[in-house]
Amino acid sequence: MAKISPVLWAMPLVFAGLTAVLAVGLMRDKATAVLPVHTGQENEGVQAGQETPPMQLTALGDLPQFDDATLRQPGLKLVNYWASWCLPCRAEHAQLIELSAELPVYGIDYRDETAPALAFLDELSNPFTALGMDEGATGRDWGLIGLPETFLINSEGVVVLRYTGPITQKVLKQTIRPAIAAAQ
Repeated sequence: MAKISPVLWAMPLVFAGLTAVLAVGLMRDKATAVLPVHTGQENEGVQAGQETPPMQLTALGDLPQFDDATLRQPGLKLVNYWASWCLPCRAEHAQLIELSAELPVYGIDYRDETAPALAFLDELSNPFTALGMDEGATGRDWGLIGLPETFLINSEGVVVLRYTGPITQKVLKQTIRPAIAAAQ
């Protein structure tokens, strides 16, 4: 009886394994992806219960701008880090529009160019009460992990919730809205 080479029976197993990995990757929800950003230093950043760090933002065109004092005004508010080149940011945009009817949403355009950022807002509409552009210093101080990233902030400028990733309808229902209700 002829002996079968291990290579002959190993090849179908390797092929089956690679096919399984590919299938799982293709079936996962792409909207849950986060585009990682490298801040150049180890920094856990601001967490729930901590005050927001100072911001170093520049204007985005002639759109209204915000500052540190804005985050300490009465009422809950959201701060959302986004960029025109970020596909998960595009995926969450409808939910930001929905949230902007309920509370102020402030946008920080992260490491982006002015023209594409303005085109992004023209195309999808602008849910932001005010905006600022960050070249990276504010994101580093906040400990930005990836885009998009959203912070729910109270009247004292204290973070109530930090959420990394796109706000899907599921996240809105199970994470964001319960945090808003608990903080009111």
